[in-house]
Amino acid sequence: MRFKKTKEEEPRLGITALIDIVFLLLIFFMLTSHFQISSGIPIILPKVTQKLYNSEQHKINIVIDRQGRTYLKGESINIKELGTQFQSLVKETGRVHLILEADKDVRHGRVVEVMDLAKRSGVSSIIIAAGWERKERGQNNFSK
Repeated sequence: MRFKKTKEEEPRLGITALIDIVFLLLIFFMLTSHFQISSGIPIILPKVTQKLYNSEQHKINIVIDRQGRTYLKGESINIKELGTQFQSLVKETGRVHLILEADKDVRHGRVVEVMDLAKRSGVSSIIIAAGWERKERGQNNFSK
């Protein structure tokens, strides 16, 4: 009795498992990456050595450039209009956190004026943005 010889299949690479792994890697990188939100206005932030945790609740970014011009959502805004904008955002969302990005060379009075305006409008907290600089070992917090 003669049996038919069956052809052996050539080994193939299962593409389904590879696609699953690629999607898992994609999800992993999406969850662990950090996106920097930039206003587009060129400023130089002062440096700090400690990072603070801040939540992702309702945030408003205010930028004050070197000349003291104030920007809300990337557009120049008058200081008088800023108060009404703060008040309307507080009414819409309830709890609002202000992220204040001021150039390191801007006058201190301008920054205090924006902070005071925000507090009077009902902004719940003010976060002052700063560039983060890694502290060298052996350095104390009081040097320079």
